[in-house]
Amino acid sequence: MIGRRRERAPVPDDGTMSVVEHLTEFRDRTIKSVLAIALGAVVCFAVFPQILEVLIEPYCQFRPEGDCQLIQTDPLEGFAVRLSVSAYGGIALAMPIVLYQVWRFITPGLHPHERRYALPFVVSGVLLFLLGATLAFYTVPRALEFLIGLGGESFEPFFSPSNYLGFLVKMMVAFGIGFEFPILLIFLQLARILTPQQLASWRRYSIVGIVTLVAVLTPSGDPISLMMLSVPMYLFYEAAIVIGRILVRRTASEPA
Repeated sequence: MIGRRRERAPVPDDGTMSVVEHLTEFRDRTIKSVLAIALGAVVCFAVFPQILEVLIEPYCQFRPEGDCQLIQTDPLEGFAVRLSVSAYGGIALAMPIVLYQVWRFITPGLHPHERRYALPFVVSGVLLFLLGATLAFYTVPRALEFLIGLGGESFEPFFSPSNYLGFLVKMMVAFGIGFEFPILLIFLQLARILTPQQLASWRRYSIVGIVTLVAVLTPSGDPISLMMLSVPMYLFYEAAIVIGRILVRRTASEPA
């Protein structure tokens, strides 16, 4: 009947879906994630002065007390920076919803007893991202000190808002993404794409791969940032092997 709303077909218990159903599912969950990010961005845009007061703290450590103003050279720079920081902040605030949508999209391919890991997946993903971003925030002053020192004493550190905040936010996002590394490895083991034995046999190569990945992720590539992110990521690699063995053994003993 014309005008009647078409009801969405339920997902079969075995997780099988047609191509059209997969695309529809992907579209719906993408829309929900984008709306959550947009709402978070609006909130961050409203409280931008308070966010800026926190983000400017590492820069203030290199300036005389009470004199840590950023140098604006473009009339539109302030507005552009506010939009950029709000967008990144919106992603951070919407992270629980985004991770939940990602999990709900991939769970049809898992067994019913494996889908119960949704809440641990979302909670651990958010906490690890926040932990990585926090570590980056406290790493940036050491990284800036190293980078500024390369120029010698003839250089006075005056930064523009876009350059400084862009560097800081990219560092926090890079560390946050890097700290999601164990979540990815554990999921690949649950999905039986990788095994704990394979990960254990790749230890020597993983060190080189992690350092290379960190060098690409971090915007500065300085040795301090490399060390501060590479070491936790390798520890997460080892932890993912241990957790993967426990989860794989547990799911293997349960009925599908």
